[in-house]
Amino acid sequence: MTSPALSALRAELADLTIYDDAPSLRMHSRDFFWFSPVLKPDLEGKQAELVILPKTKHEVRRVASACARHRVPLTVRGGGTGNYGQAVPLEGGVVLNLTRFNRVVSTTLGAGRFEAGANMLDIDKALAPLGQELRMHPSTRAQATLGGFIAGGAAGAGSCTWGQIDNPGAVIAVEVMTVEPEPRLIELRGKDILKVMHAYGVNGIITEVEVPLAPAHAWAERIATFDTLGQAAAFGQAFTECDGIAKKLISIHDPRIAPYLRRLAPWLGENKAFAILMVSEPQGDELDRLIAEMGGTVTFVRGATEARAAAFGEHREKGAPGPLYEYTWNHTTLHALKVDPDITYLQLRFPPVRNLELLAWAETHFHDDVLFHIEFQRRQGKVYHSSLPLVRFTTAERLHEIMAQAEAAGIQASNPHSWVLNNAGWKKVDAPQPEFKRIADPQGLMNPGKLLNWQADAAQAAE
Repeated sequence: MTSPALSALRAELADLTIYDDAPSLRMHSRDFFWFSPVLKPDLEGKQAELVILPKTKHEVRRVASACARHRVPLTVRGGGTGNYGQAVPLEGGVVLNLTRFNRVVSTTLGAGRFEAGANMLDIDKALAPLGQELRMHPSTRAQATLGGFIAGGAAGAGSCTWGQIDNPGAVIAVEVMTVEPEPRLIELRGKDILKVMHAYGVNGIITEVEVPLAPAHAWAERIATFDTLGQAAAFGQAFTECDGIAKKLISIHDPRIAPYLRRLAPWLGENKAFAILMVSEPQGDELDRLIAEMGGTVTFVRGATEARAAAFGEHREKGAPGPLYEYTWNHTTLHALKVDPDITYLQLRFPPVRNLELLAWAETHFHDDVLFHIEFQRRQGKVYHSSLPLVRFTTAERLHEIMAQAEAAGIQASNPHSWVLNNAGWKKVDAPQPEFKRIADPQGLMNPGKLLNWQADAAQAAE
């Protein structure tokens, strides 16, 4: 039964785009939490009572004000490509879908400002005639929004050059709207941006994001095979350290992952580790020489024109795969789940200097449970890699055991089988997010249940 508060809110906002039919409520209340066999039974069936799709900042403001005055829970979402239930409304209420709030606000040489619901692939399409591009994007580029990437993402294609989204300088400014009877706009810059970064939208509605842009390259694609994962990883390290070669993606895979990536089968060989790569086309020959020097074999080459057509959804050669970044990062898990529903994943970060040594240890120690693929990154001037390894799921206890053993060995773990921000492991952000929630969401209406004990934390900080 609809509450009086929700009925009053709906009547007040009746001229906006609102859905309350069962299929729409289910679709807009989900993300990819079902990657986790731990989260799936707990979050399945949790859904909003209304879905609202604003097109302008004025409409966003009206929703924020109405939710505050009527005390209705509010969950903000973009493309819904998160994996931990970030966009799942635990207490019903309103889901505010920002995907139609998607304008390019402004661009200049080296920077662009966009409404939060702007799709990341569409942003790059708009930037292409200007000779610029986003520095990084997730493997879900075709679905993800920029605001969602700030609120729930971390890294992706481009991180082998530019690091992660929380690195200093990766975001110039974030505009946030408060959820109050009279909503305010707050501009965050510098370290203050961390107050809303990877916060699942618990402490303010991200309305605009300004990010640095990179000169656009003609990105060509490669697949290369190697005899062992260690050999492929050593190549990945060497390629990432080649500062003179412009690169966008370095993803290294255990041979046992090949059967899960069926569209790539013709180029993966038998029992071979493999690398999925993006390189500036004029430097492709230099990359090919490095691959050969390190014992690899190039099995797939796609030029920049064809790679861009595949990424932009334009015509591509029959039988050719989609953009290769859609087989890396957590897209690898998606492909594996289509083959084996008992697969899940973890999130691990291997520290610089010891990263290859620790990978070799982990490959042996977890061999029966874990199939590694690693994504190389640069962070604070150092090369390291992270991993979203495939895991053959048995029990939640075994997942925690693997994470504990990895941590004991010196590998950082972040638990992707929890929707609680407080349990985020190394993805915890060093910023006063609970205190900012007290400012931006004083009634605690935003995405309730995702940040535990924030009232107590805020009260303690105010003493």
